[in-house]
Amino acid sequence: MKARVDRWVEEYLKPANVQPPPEDPRFNYLVDIFTKWHGSFFYFCATYHCPSPDAISPSFERKFARMTYSGNNTYTLSYMRHTDKWHEVFYDQDIEQCFELIAHEPCFLP
Repeated sequence: MKARVDRWVEEYLKPANVQPPPEDPRFNYLVDIFTKWHGSFFYFCATYHCPSPDAISPSFERKFARMTYSGNNTYTLSYMRHTDKWHEVFYDQDIEQCFELIAHEPCFLP
């Protein structure tokens, strides 16, 4: 599954969301999207660059979507709320449905 999702991220999600760095960066900006397993969860993660000279670090990572296996080749799809809590929003979705939701639902924007 990871290879399939990584291919989709490289072919669709990155080109749709990762833009070249701004000419005069003043705010954090997206530089990468990647996936990783942690326990029974599969995460979609974003890396942001921090151009400010006062930044604590030059970059940071943020998880923005989570797939949890539900059985029968279906997943529960969650997004990270501003409260740093996961919120489950779609249940029993196959992998193609998850791709479509992550690509088009505003709650999953990296």
